[in-house]
Amino acid sequence: MPIRSRHLTVPLAIALLIASGTHGALATPPASKAKAHAIGKAESRRAEGGQSLDAVVAQVEKRYNARVVRVETRQHKGRTIYVLRLLNAEGKVWTVQVDADSGAVL
Repeated sequence: MPIRSRHLTVPLAIALLIASGTHGALATPPASKAKAHAIGKAESRRAEGGQSLDAVVAQVEKRYNARVVRVETRQHKGRTIYVLRLLNAEGKVWTVQVDADSGAVL
């Protein structure tokens, strides 16, 4: 029968607990990091002379009292449109379209 050293199993157990605890955090980034990534990608495609995506996100979050969880940039009839997916505290999800030049909600 092998002799197990308590000094080896305790650090191993701690290492396994730490690894299992951080795995979930690394697999799913917080919404704010995901949002920042989406905003960064869309911001690089901002319409010249138009509203910054940061300003549009802040405006929409304040107006609808919700958090922007996804951002897309689309072209429609020669205009740039920001498509923002929102999530409120009650769990309702919906989409808002904003004209990138004027900042107007469509």
